[in-house]
Amino acid sequence: MSTPGSTRLARTLPFALLVAGVTWLPLSQAQVAPTAAEIAAYRGLHAAAARGDVAALTQLLSAKADINPRDAYGRTPLHVATFAKQRAAVRTLIQAGADTGALENDRYDAVTIAAVADDEETLRTLLSLGASAKLVTSRFEGTALIAAAHLGHDGVVRQLIAAGAPLDHVNNLHWTATIESIVLGNGGARHQATLRALVEAGANLQLTDRHGKTPLDLARSYGYPEMVRLLEKR
Repeated sequence: MSTPGSTRLARTLPFALLVAGVTWLPLSQAQVAPTAAEIAAYRGLHAAAARGDVAALTQLLSAKADINPRDAYGRTPLHVATFAKQRAAVRTLIQAGADTGALENDRYDAVTIAAVADDEETLRTLLSLGASAKLVTSRFEGTALIAAAHLGHDGVVRQLIAAGAPLDHVNNLHWTATIESIVLGNGGARHQATLRALVEAGANLQLTDRHGKTPLDLARSYGYPEMVRLLEKR
């Protein structure tokens, strides 16, 4: 990953996942967007979704094409349109009945794909059309909110909170969104803003990691004074 928190993430997360017995990839790698070769080979709805061709989508859907076909990686046209940030295609597919909760092979839905990409506009489109912020996704049994908090995507986090994302979901690493904003971040401005959004929304600050450490304990141990001050106020 090329995010500011990548150095700390590389130091902390592989060990934690080794202990948990989970194979790990950074989120930017765990989500597999269609390659150029795959896109070139697409036909039908997948091809139209990738290029944002609403006219072709409409024509195919009018001809009763299967709206949720899968490519070799389990991606539906909605996944492909989301990866490609083709918002008009996203809208067309959902309005025609595409499954917004479909999971591709790595168990990511469109909402989590947009959240990881820090793509607030596509996320706003998805949520406005009824896509859920509450699904359990990924091999870590997390949520879009946990993924966004991990990456410090504070605007995405605020959108997901407003859409009813579960604040206190605990993934299979025994981490919440609040904990991930600390242990997988860099303590910088966006992770601070992420933590502040979670705290102000009422996240449970007494939930601990598998070692019994609260968010405040973790912020102190990582040496993040702004996060410590924020948590101490609560």
